[in-house]
Amino acid sequence: MTLIKTQFNRRSFLKVSSATGGGIMIGFNWLTSCQPATEEVADVPKEWFDVNAFIKIGDNGNVTIMSPNPEIGQNVKTAMPMIVAEELDVDWKDVTVEQAGLNTEKYTRQLAGGSQSIRQGWQSLRMAGASARRVLLEAAAQQWSVPVGELSTENGTISHTGSDKSIGYGEIATTAASLEVPEEIELKDPKDFKIIGRPTKNVDGPAIVAGKPLFGLDLKRDGMLTAMIIHPPAFGMKIKDFDASKALAMKGIKDVFRVKTAPSDEGKTWSDINAFPELIAVIGESTWPVMKAKKTVKVNWEQESPGENSQDIEVALTEAINTKANEPSRKDGNPDAAFSNAAKVVERTYSAPFLPHNTMEPMNFFAHVTAEKADLVGPIQTPENMRKSVSDLLGMPEEKISIDMTRMGGGFGRRLYGNFGLEAAAISQKAGAPIKLVYSREDDMTQGTYRPAYKITYRAALDNDNNMTAFHVRGAGVQGGPVFANRYPAGTVDNYLAENHNVDSNISTGAWRAPRSNFVAGAEQSFLDEVAEVAGKDPIEFRLELFDRAISNPVGEDNDYDAERYAGVLKLIKEKTQWGQDMPGVHRGVSAYYCHNSYVAQVVDIVMDSGQPKVQKVWCAVDCGIVVNPEGAINQVEGGIIDGIGHALYGAITFTDGKPNQSNYDKYRLIRSKEAPVEIETFFVENGVDPTGLGEPSLPPVMGALANALYKATGTRLYEQPFAQRDIKMG
Repeated sequence: MTLIKTQFNRRSFLKVSSATGGGIMIGFNWLTSCQPATEEVADVPKEWFDVNAFIKIGDNGNVTIMSPNPEIGQNVKTAMPMIVAEELDVDWKDVTVEQAGLNTEKYTRQLAGGSQSIRQGWQSLRMAGASARRVLLEAAAQQWSVPVGELSTENGTISHTGSDKSIGYGEIATTAASLEVPEEIELKDPKDFKIIGRPTKNVDGPAIVAGKPLFGLDLKRDGMLTAMIIHPPAFGMKIKDFDASKALAMKGIKDVFRVKTAPSDEGKTWSDINAFPELIAVIGESTWPVMKAKKTVKVNWEQESPGENSQDIEVALTEAINTKANEPSRKDGNPDAAFSNAAKVVERTYSAPFLPHNTMEPMNFFAHVTAEKADLVGPIQTPENMRKSVSDLLGMPEEKISIDMTRMGGGFGRRLYGNFGLEAAAISQKAGAPIKLVYSREDDMTQGTYRPAYKITYRAALDNDNNMTAFHVRGAGVQGGPVFANRYPAGTVDNYLAENHNVDSNISTGAWRAPRSNFVAGAEQSFLDEVAEVAGKDPIEFRLELFDRAISNPVGEDNDYDAERYAGVLKLIKEKTQWGQDMPGVHRGVSAYYCHNSYVAQVVDIVMDSGQPKVQKVWCAVDCGIVVNPEGAINQVEGGIIDGIGHALYGAITFTDGKPNQSNYDKYRLIRSKEAPVEIETFFVENGVDPTGLGEPSLPPVMGALANALYKATGTRLYEQPFAQRDIKMG
């Protein structure tokens, strides 16, 4: 057992009730992210304190743990309760879960983003379960007049070593409710885990398969109306005036009005990114009449700022990467001298376009705003930020605003930016009725907060022995440069220079799955492969040589990766794929990348099928520390790989005079089933390190591994995404 001294106030830690039949409820306002599991269980006591962050133990032994964090398909709603249940020492089948609403008094970091839920909640969740277990042991010890040290637990039952006495958690819960939590709590040794590390099914799986209401689009309320929006057709435009007479004459339409949906400049949070702060709202009895009515509204638009073209943005990015930064992000040694004295210099430029998020569930939110309060329900990754912004927008105190979270049909960063929730609140307030705002796919894709367009140039200097003596990266991006100055290969070479440039635009941009890494990883790993080829070295051995330097004698002190763990996933993928073995007809590409505190190495195998390349297999080695739920972890890895391959091949959204040229899937190409890898095999490093991120790290490197494999298969190096624009057609 690991002994940890608790760092919290007991009075705020323990909240109890004496519900009918007995029971204990332990609230944790320091519990960063908790989310339990399984199907509904009968006969659970209901009369508990109305607290969101807690563990409930019923008199029948069933356990409920509230889930504060949003669930966007990353499976935290299963993995987090597994952590609690492990330390509580209960049978997994006796655990159930409820989704909590926003409550900043009870929880911290009620947010889904950055692949941080498990990482940041790990110790707190373990303490939650272990502390509850300890007070139950104390209660049994008092009842039996025996030392706590003579007691043990298993599957929700306490047993006494010196006798045949045993008691269920539910039977002792009322007594435990009166006890203080001890100063020191024992946590399990990971080798004793029985739930953590065991493949476990998604707790919402049966409800999803059965089509039960879990998502925002499923939500219904008495008296609820449906609202849809009309926004400017191009970035840089705004509403001048409109005529809704035809729409208002249609059956089922209640109102059409103009509405402002943005908080004040002082009230904005980082998640308030929205290029269209004033909209036209169409309100009716149901979705279909509103969609039809929306098409009849005649709107006159006026140009507020110039509409931008994709070609203009491309020119601005090119100018930026050809400009020396006044202050480099990082500089080691004397790169200029090293390049001047180099025997060979390799220089390549890579680019990637804007990307929409393409969540399966379009944006939607429910709002019922009255003079007294505002009730909001929907799929949002940042509920706390949304409440602050709604408060400012409505002129209503935060304590009068409630936000409940539904399961999300995808997020990928789009639902970090909650303009759709603010729009619902503003529309409900003006309409004086409960409404559910629903975006069409066209609304979503043309008003989206996009992955920025990027461009980056790499240079590498080689000496006469083909050793890399200098490395230079200069990147530019819309609303922020893409370069991570302190990541590999920083620390591996004496002379190193990293520069970032920003290009302004009125096209709204934001986080997209694995921000910046989703572009940089593919570009960097493609470039390193080409440098290895020029140097006449095996691509894995070339990378490992650089890691050897970072391990034995690193350059600088700000390198933000662990070189041994980074090299470890490369060595593992080399072993598992039998890299270097002759495989006739198979064309292989390798890649490795670090992001979200985790390390991933991948090999993509491509075969030719009827003259076209086909991804036969992707091999993936992951070091993300302890894997809480292997089944959920594999799903995350595989989803990231397929998503990365699809967007590398096909993803792009372009603009003409500020207007998106792709507004639905008839023009925006997604990966198809036949183009997905035939097989994906994943290997996790077992090192006992606390868990790190997993929702995003498998996506970035696969773009590089794919590009390197396609080069081996076709003889063509790929420098611009999407690759399909270079006549790459997948079998």
